[in-house]
Amino acid sequence: MCNDVTSGTAVPTVLIDNDRTRVTEWRFAGQGDNTGWHRHEYDYIVVPTADGVLEILDAEGNITQSELKTGVPYFRQKGVEHDVMNGNDREYAFVEIELLEPSTA
Repeated sequence: MCNDVTSGTAVPTVLIDNDRTRVTEWRFAGQGDNTGWHRHEYDYIVVPTADGVLEILDAEGNITQSELKTGVPYFRQKGVEHDVMNGNDREYAFVEIELLEPSTA
């Protein structure tokens, strides 16, 4: 998973973990649930499972809202540091795909 994760209230479920990829579902029970502060050690892709809003707390303490659409992925490079919070008044989830070191085969 991401490096340096502090305790958050969102529930991560690792679905795939091999030498090339790690796929994790992040499930937020309600508004304000969060991943905990973390830094991404790998490039990653997020695929929302529903339309919704995530609130992103960055290293400077700024919060930005990201509107996500079902099945529309976005890509981020390694090094991102943040806490991700559910900005919806309902349960929310997304799938995170981490691109680990490429296979040497």
